[in-house]
Amino acid sequence: MNAERLLAIYDRVVDAPDAVPRLRRFILDLAVRGKLVEQDPHDEPALELLKRLDATRDGIQKNQSKNYHAPIDDIFDDNLRVLPLGWLWVPLARVCVVTMGQSPPGNTYNKSGDGVPLINGPVEFTPGPFGLTVVNQYTSAPTKFCEEGDLLICVRGSTTGRTNVAAFRACIGRGVAAISSLFDGGFIRLVLWRARENIIAMGRGIAFPSISKRQIENLAIPLPPLAEQRRIVSKVEGLMALCDQLEKTQNEREQTRDRLTKSSYARLTTSDTDETFQVSARFVANALPALTARADQIKQLRQTILDLAVRGKLVERDPNDEPASELLKRIEEEKIRLVKAGMTRKGKKPPPVEDSPTQLPNSWCWTQIAEVGLISPRNDFPDDHIASFVPMSVIPAEYGTFNSHEMRQWGDIKKGYTHFAEGDVGLAKITPCFENGKSVVFRNLAGGIGSGTTELHVVRPIFVDADYIVIFLKSPHFIENGILKMTGTAGQKRVSREYFANSPFPLPPLPEQRRIVAKVDELMLLCDQLEANLSAGDNGRNSLLESLLRDVLYPVVNKPNAVLPSILPIGESHF
Repeated sequence: MNAERLLAIYDRVVDAPDAVPRLRRFILDLAVRGKLVEQDPHDEPALELLKRLDATRDGIQKNQSKNYHAPIDDIFDDNLRVLPLGWLWVPLARVCVVTMGQSPPGNTYNKSGDGVPLINGPVEFTPGPFGLTVVNQYTSAPTKFCEEGDLLICVRGSTTGRTNVAAFRACIGRGVAAISSLFDGGFIRLVLWRARENIIAMGRGIAFPSISKRQIENLAIPLPPLAEQRRIVSKVEGLMALCDQLEKTQNEREQTRDRLTKSSYARLTTSDTDETFQVSARFVANALPALTARADQIKQLRQTILDLAVRGKLVERDPNDEPASELLKRIEEEKIRLVKAGMTRKGKKPPPVEDSPTQLPNSWCWTQIAEVGLISPRNDFPDDHIASFVPMSVIPAEYGTFNSHEMRQWGDIKKGYTHFAEGDVGLAKITPCFENGKSVVFRNLAGGIGSGTTELHVVRPIFVDADYIVIFLKSPHFIENGILKMTGTAGQKRVSREYFANSPFPLPPLPEQRRIVAKVDELMLLCDQLEANLSAGDNGRNSLLESLLRDVLYPVVNKPNAVLPSILPIGESHF
């Protein structure tokens, strides 16, 4: 067995996806296969335990189910079927009494503590094998009971198969079954926890799957000698405590990493001078491996890049660039020309920007999207013109991703949809698309025009880089402020046209806009590479962990033709 090898290099695999949960499962695998503790030849074999249980069965329970004579449902894969010497496969009903819950009348419930504690469904169950029940309801008309120490199992709904231990005598409602072992039940609890996925798969029904009493009683379980069961349970409890400590250490490390990530990016976005920004940028560059160890941290890096871009902190300024104030004058002149030419209508003058969110570079100025383009433009083309149809589902949330489209005749899509043309910018205005950052420059449109979902705001830029506008629309500041100003009912909240058109918009000189877009593209490619490296690292750690666990659980020395030990009826023996 190579468990020692696993522990020796665990620091190399601890960051594999779900490493600790998989280690817990690994421990349970070893436990139910008899690979966790040494066997003692002096232990009373499981067969003798069964004989003693059968001899006292009638005295213990008059109404004991006879399902221990029936064929059993195998809940383990083939690699778990061969048992150590002295172990047996038995149906659960052979060693346990199963009581299905029955909910008392609804008018007998209370939360004041009067009556008998009621465990009435899966909500009181914790996801670990050693948790104790918690109740917040009581009943004055109890029906079926569990006793202190009984194993409780969910038998209905999404938490089917989840187990727990009754901390006290209580009433059990529908959706819960109590399993009372005829001997020390700790090992039975481990077996059922290890088999939870298989038990879930036994559920019958589509909307609300459930498992029956007969299915529970017919479950095949491995039965070790009683003394070995107790050694196994003690060992598992110790190893699970170690897993708890590993999880705690991991959580503390990730919390420290999160604080470092948050404070480092905050230093970048709040630096008041070029000198402090350069210091912060060097720190982030040196700490990048630690700041991008998880996918969500790379997402934070992407958001920081967008934030820095619209603050003028990504590229150097060129004193020869035409200032943004002059660019605005040219845009205004172009709008007047378009109106005179009958190509657009004269719109209302947007209100001036009153509050400047932050200090901008000298060559920049605050304006609004309505000042730099045409809001909600319309297309006028023949009905047989081939155009693009763009539903919300193909509008990307990620920066740098193009939209796809469907080709339709313009006459089929010109009414009841939002219009746009090649190079226009669209923003999803409805929840959760707005919060997710869905915005795009429409490109490669059939016939140069298109229409799509009505849940869009659209601007047709004039002398402004469309990709720079998208950078602004995807920036954290714009989205976070927009969320606060959304109106409507839950699930139907929208950001208004006024917010889209009239929010303060930081406008750089046009050449600088293009340099910003190029730099953002470059940095986003770096983020893509970081994600690819992270994924490759996860895959490597995952493969190594999988190899180690498989090496321990299923060594090469496996006997391929091994036969499942027979299920012993009462009175028969292997010896």
